[in-house]
Parts: sequence; structure tokens; C-alpha cells
Amino acid sequence: QVHLVESGGGSVQSGGSLRLSCKASGYSVYCMGWFRQAPAKEREGFVCIDINGETRYADSVKGRFTISQDNAWNTIYLQLNRLKPEDTAMYYCEADRIRCGNMAHYNYDYWGQGTQITVSS
Repeated sequence: QVHLVESGGGSVQSGGSLRLSCKASGYSVYCMGWFRQAPAKEREGFVCIDINGETRYADSVKGRFTISQDNAWNTIYLQLNRLKPEDTAMYYCEADRIRCGNMAHYNYDYWGQGTQITVSS
């Protein structure tokens, strides 16, 4: 199994920044990504990174959020800048052992407990 633990969420004013971390343990993974889910909405993926460092971003966060990985490929990070109220959501780290596919929740086999981000106006 793969175990994922997110940290770094919190409350911030509009325009502020946060940095999330996700620590992976257990089986090795090929792809890791960040997803978020706002109340009454479905979970959506917005960025992913593979073991080689290749990244892909959704247009909604491109230019504001940056994903990165440590050298040992057991931790990924998400730098969130210029946060907006619409970014308010529970943020989840998800992973897959085989590939980086479509950034849909059903394509990823593992996920963590999530960390809450609340952005106020």
C-alpha cells in the first residue's frame, strides 16, 4: 500500500501564500498530484508530477501554484501564491503507481486525509 500524509494548510487572506507538503511511504509511486474539493463540489485534480519531474497544470492554477519534489521522491510540495477565495477547499495529495493519467480522481489509486485551505477576502 501507499500512505500519503498532507500538511501545511490553514487560513490566509486573499493574495497570500501557503506551502503544502505530502509525504509518501510504502510502495513506490510513479505519479503524484494535488487535488482539491470544495463543499458540495466534486474533487478535481489541478497539478501532477511524475518520478522524472515532468509536470502538468490546470489552467485555473497555472502561474500561481508550483509543484515540486524532493530528491528522494518521497515528498512533494505545492507552493500556492496569489490565493483567491475560490481556492478555498480541502486539498488532497494523490498518487498512482503506474502512470500520470488524466487528472481525475478515479485515475489515482491512493490519497491522503487532506489539509484544509481557507482564503478570506
